[in-house]
Amino acid sequence: MSLHTGDPRLDPESYQGVSGPADRRRTTSGIPRFGHGSRVPGWDESVDLAKDPARIPDPARTPVPPDLRAEIEASMAKYPDRRSAAIPGLHAAQRVHGWCSPEAIDQVAVVMQVTPAYLTSVATFYDMFKTTPQGRSDIFVCTNISCSLRGADELIEAMSAAAEGDPDVNVRSFECLGACDIAPMASVNGEYIGPLTPEDAPQVLEDLRAGRPVLRAKQLRYRPCADPEVAPGAWEFGPPSRETPRADTAGLGPEGDPVDRPGGTAAIEVPREEAES
Repeated sequence: MSLHTGDPRLDPESYQGVSGPADRRRTTSGIPRFGHGSRVPGWDESVDLAKDPARIPDPARTPVPPDLRAEIEASMAKYPDRRSAAIPGLHAAQRVHGWCSPEAIDQVAVVMQVTPAYLTSVATFYDMFKTTPQGRSDIFVCTNISCSLRGADELIEAMSAAAEGDPDVNVRSFECLGACDIAPMASVNGEYIGPLTPEDAPQVLEDLRAGRPVLRAKQLRYRPCADPEVAPGAWEFGPPSRETPRADTAGLGPEGDPVDRPGGTAAIEVPREEAES
């Protein structure tokens, strides 16, 4: 006798479609999950409480590539609190290292003058940061309700099959990418494409490997408006005129301030002269 898990998605004897008992039906095909039942890896990993607390890395022992340092410092200069630059700083390090490795996190930490633990808490919270070595190219297939109802399970299977054996491509399901109007869809290195069919998967991988724009005809950026009846040009927006009232004028001079700094009421960690230079 097999154990009834109570979850039709995990029960190996669940029935497809409308056949079988109501509590054993499975309305979609199986989606790969980890042993703990989640699609998200590592959420159940415990913290080593016996480990000494990490301190801010020593600059003398933590070399940082000059380009990476400059990008992180430029991000820090945009915020009144340097910790607000944690996400762009980690993204920059991930582009350099391929993932948020301990070395990458230490490099961001020494520039931002925060502990590696603080950055690790950010990197492990957001799905788009890689805390284990993976392929540099990411294909995220949305498997939330809108995409799931329109064939996301078959799409991710086709994408996984097309990318099989390629260590530089990381294919995974994503809980929601917020593009229900083009369901089923996927994000390829941040480029939204859809609606997709399983037959699109080989072309996606071919374009990705060749360095071409991926399925240009199905990229969200080239869909000017969801309403096909909209008047031509109605979706084009230019910059506001100088006479346009601004809701927030902090940091803006009469002609517009070219330095992206906070207003006079915010704490400034970098002097204006240094920011301008």
